[in-house]
Amino acid sequence: MIFQSKYDLDDNRAVIRRLHRGDMACFEACYKFYYRGLCSFASRWVPVSTAEDIVQDAMLYIWENRDKLLEELSLKGLLFMIVRNKAFDRIAHRLYDEALARLPEQTRRIFEMSRRMGMTHQQIAAELGVSPQTVNYHISQALRTLGVALKDYLPLLLWLLSLSGRNDLV
Repeated sequence: MIFQSKYDLDDNRAVIRRLHRGDMACFEACYKFYYRGLCSFASRWVPVSTAEDIVQDAMLYIWENRDKLLEELSLKGLLFMIVRNKAFDRIAHRLYDEALARLPEQTRRIFEMSRRMGMTHQQIAAELGVSPQTVNYHISQALRTLGVALKDYLPLLLWLLSLSGRNDLV
């Protein structure tokens, strides 16, 4: 299916200028034009439903930051780079979440209170009724265990990051 638009989407400068002015119709044309290709690209690494979410996030990012877009930069290249980075980020988070889920419950809970909720050792200790040293022990155990669990995935993460330098991805 060939996409028809009243906008010349190959004229990057004109498209960026229209986006700068908040031209929603131009944005919608870009969205429709790039959506399938971006979803297909992202689905190389993540499931299709996740790829669709990533593409929507990328397009929303473009719209929300349209005033910062540079006419000299390719919108297409920027979109593919954003989608690739978001896909890699999802993979890394999934690996991290899987490793975190394998921690003992108390260790995981303390680690999440510290890292995700930003609580101090004293705050965690007071809430759980344990000593700050116990909190420190559990956080140290979590970091050690996560380091060991994720080291096996380092080659995969390095490979994914190496793809970012390939010109044929955009």
